[in-house]
Amino acid sequence: MVIHILLVVVGFVCLIFGANWLVDGASALAKKYKVSDLVIGLTIVAFGTSAPELVVNSIASVKGYSDIVLGNIIGSNNFNLFIILGLSGLILPIKIKTSTAWKEIPISLFASILLLLLLNDFTFSGHTYSTRIDGLIMLVLFCLFLFYVFKQMKNNPQTTTLDNQKPAIKIWGLIIVGLVGLIIGGQLVVLNSVDIANALGVSEKIIGLTIVAAGTSLPELVTSIVAATKKNSDIAIGNVIGSNIFNILFILSISSLIRPIEYNSKFNLDMFILIGGTIFLLSSMLTGQRKKLDRWEASILLGFYLFYTIYLVMKEM
Repeated sequence: MVIHILLVVVGFVCLIFGANWLVDGASALAKKYKVSDLVIGLTIVAFGTSAPELVVNSIASVKGYSDIVLGNIIGSNNFNLFIILGLSGLILPIKIKTSTAWKEIPISLFASILLLLLLNDFTFSGHTYSTRIDGLIMLVLFCLFLFYVFKQMKNNPQTTTLDNQKPAIKIWGLIIVGLVGLIIGGQLVVLNSVDIANALGVSEKIIGLTIVAAGTSLPELVTSIVAATKKNSDIAIGNVIGSNIFNILFILSISSLIRPIEYNSKFNLDMFILIGGTIFLLSSMLTGQRKKLDRWEASILLGFYLFYTIYLVMKEM
């Protein structure tokens, strides 16, 4: 039991360092070919912070651990929205750009509602699957989202600096080592989390929603907290909303394409919480100081999810 816990911790360390090395290497490669900093932030860094979820879900999908796949995505999105945004908002009230308030947040809300409907086959009849067709639908929508992002970038051109370029061997070394770290870390987290769940008699659903979700969201947590302390609201909120869209439309679509995912209807409550939290975030743009997440609103997000997590764990005991 203890060894499995230690291996999960080692797995998370591998995931975090692997994601950081992959982002560093890919960013250096992009700069080498004169890709703008904005493109790097919206694509490579977004992928890098979500890479742990992608690797964990791909491995869990191949092995048929449906509850880990769904628990990781739904749990990570809730963790991002309630915990990361809650903590960031407590550190510094988050000012939100008009485009984020009226475009990106509604896109995230749409993706969450669509996922709920797809997972329940629009009928909420019980035993359902996230099929390859569902995965294809989400992947097409993700491509449309990327098109929207690149269109936005054309309206906000950025230049990139070419100072302090890394040598090619170091760039590719970071990318390769980062990928290896992600693969090893993903294997350790998935396999040992399942073993812990079996040993404790706790469902894979709970393990996915809590331990795995929190662990794979650590890159987003670090990024947003650092951004908040540096008073960079755009990164703090953009990281969370972008990651949530990325998780649903890309990572879950890839997981479904690898293998149809059996859906446990008990996840519906967590999906409703995700949708409700996103609606709360959107409504907070209209109350208090407009287009700003105030500290009292952030404390509601944080307090609610801490209470809900305790409820989930207590219910399993």
